[in-house]
Amino acid sequence: MYYVSTAPGQRCVGACIVFVFAFLLTQGLCADQNWPSFRGPAATGVAEGYPLPVKWNAEQSENIRWKTPIPGLGHSCPVIWGERIFVTTAVRDKGQAKLKVGLYGDVKSVKEENILSWRLYCVDKRTGGILWDRECHTGRPRVKRHPKSSHANPTPCTDGSYVVVFFGSEGLHCYDMQGTPIWKKDLGKLDWGYYRSRSAQWGGGSSPVIHEQTVILQCDVQEDSFVAAFDLKDGSQIWKTNRNDVPTWGTPTIHSGPRRSQVIVNGFKHIGGYDVETGEELWKMKGRGDIPVPTPIVANGLVYITNAHGGFSPIYAIRTSAIGDISLADNESSNQHIGWSHKRGGNYIPTPIVYDELLYCCSSSGRLTCFDSKTGKQVYRENLGSSSVPVSASAVAGDGKIYCAAEKGDIYVVQAGPKFKLLSVNRMGDICMATPAISQGTLYFRTRRHLVAVGENK
Repeated sequence: MYYVSTAPGQRCVGACIVFVFAFLLTQGLCADQNWPSFRGPAATGVAEGYPLPVKWNAEQSENIRWKTPIPGLGHSCPVIWGERIFVTTAVRDKGQAKLKVGLYGDVKSVKEENILSWRLYCVDKRTGGILWDRECHTGRPRVKRHPKSSHANPTPCTDGSYVVVFFGSEGLHCYDMQGTPIWKKDLGKLDWGYYRSRSAQWGGGSSPVIHEQTVILQCDVQEDSFVAAFDLKDGSQIWKTNRNDVPTWGTPTIHSGPRRSQVIVNGFKHIGGYDVETGEELWKMKGRGDIPVPTPIVANGLVYITNAHGGFSPIYAIRTSAIGDISLADNESSNQHIGWSHKRGGNYIPTPIVYDELLYCCSSSGRLTCFDSKTGKQVYRENLGSSSVPVSASAVAGDGKIYCAAEKGDIYVVQAGPKFKLLSVNRMGDICMATPAISQGTLYFRTRRHLVAVGENK
């Protein structure tokens, strides 16, 4: 309890103390920083209020708070609520799954003959100790995966009471925070892959998100694509809206505005927004990149959509008030509902990030392009390395820094702002396919073999 003196001078000092304490609370310095789903709250990828590290070395334990082995193979990202971290994986009954990373164009699939155990791990955020783990499903995968992929790609989501995990054809599962199973749903065989070569199965990547008491899921697959909402408490279906689209891998984003709340999805035939309560289509447009992977993000009243494949790499800045068919004509770069767009410069796999009014797009080859997020004007375009740097993870930001994780384990730290400045390159000593999480001044990296907490040693 805090007491303030009634003496005039002391009263002033006491008021200042109360003001500073309140300021610290508003800045998040005294509160938990939750990271509840893919790329944190609303996929923004930004966590402020704490100093974040510039330099570390996982191989030499420099600024490494802890390092916990996670068995199996999974590209799902860590999510955080309070003092708990959740991450999923798929563990073979025999041997180690092979993983091929780097820049290449092979569309062939990997068929898994072994029995897999799909698991959910709960890890102590402070110590890295495993609090519990649960087997969600066991058996042979119903679909094959890409050589660069895993059978545990989608990131879990949590609201602090429930944890929801999605394993594609192996189902949607819900647990409480102590690991007690609450419900599960078999959504049937879900076949993600190259729509031009149906035999190429690649595995899914779209993650579930929670909005109030609803789980939202996007499943753009070879047949019968849909976006759906399920009751968080019992898994019952609230609504399901069919989508006419090819396989996509982006996670839906929920945006709540003064007039409506909407589910925003990336796509090729159907980028769009849906009413979060009913699933009714609000707006739509046709994209250009035919294998959409990045997740939509929202800032400054604009929805940023990017994709890049099939010779096209567009970026769209769509107004959150969009309604109806907003597709651009061939000679247009903007219209009533689209603030600006570029035909080239978009991301193929990593989700872009908006930080301090600037939009950063990191390509799969490690080229970072910075735009004015409101006007679309290009600010700079620079390579992270001296040559191509394969990148699949999405950038995260905080404390004036942008963090870009490369596949081979180098983490590039870039100073945020209109001039490109590479602050450091840090080695994780392992493959990095997953997007890191940030909480209370610590970065949490999920590598090929470990979950690693990176922060300034105190």
